[in-house]
Amino acid sequence: MELTEKQREILRYIEEFAGENGAPPTIREIGSRFSLSSTGSVRDHLKALAAKRYIECIPGKSRGIKLLRKTRLSSIPVAGRIVAGAPGLATENIDGEIEVGERLAGRGSFALRVKGDSMAGAGIQEGDYVIVHQQSTCEQGEIVIAMTGDEATVKRFRRKGKKIILEPANPAYSPIETDGDVRIIGKVVGLIRYYK
Repeated sequence: MELTEKQREILRYIEEFAGENGAPPTIREIGSRFSLSSTGSVRDHLKALAAKRYIECIPGKSRGIKLLRKTRLSSIPVAGRIVAGAPGLATENIDGEIEVGERLAGRGSFALRVKGDSMAGAGIQEGDYVIVHQQSTCEQGEIVIAMTGDEATVKRFRRKGKKIILEPANPAYSPIETDGDVRIIGKVVGLIRYYK
């Protein structure tokens, strides 16, 4: 089951603390590390991690947290924003990093933050991060990051004869049709959405 950002941070802290000290942190140490004044808030996060089978909470023990599995997270670069609408200027600037599971990392993976709503029908909303495997080819119907000239967009790839169609997943937008002036940057393989 997917972890929230805070659950992921707490789990990573527990793993690092246990690795450095030979024992997991106490509830108060976790609260202090994340500026959580209430031990109840820490317990809620730990219950959620236990429900998702990342830890086991052992009652009556001060350091009663048992790790059940490693998160096995990898960091990939966030390479700016990508427009889900009309193509926008591609930004190659690295804008930090984001942690993803091992399955989504590798193969030149990177993340892009989505701007616009043209892919809403495919479940991709403004503010989401799409995880992209860098590659220059794709199959019919795959969601890709495509360059047309100096502009990049996220769309579904279609080929019709000699024409390439970059298809939105929102009826408010028109497809982008070209005679082959398209460069595939990568295939969208995952999505991360943070809730406030």
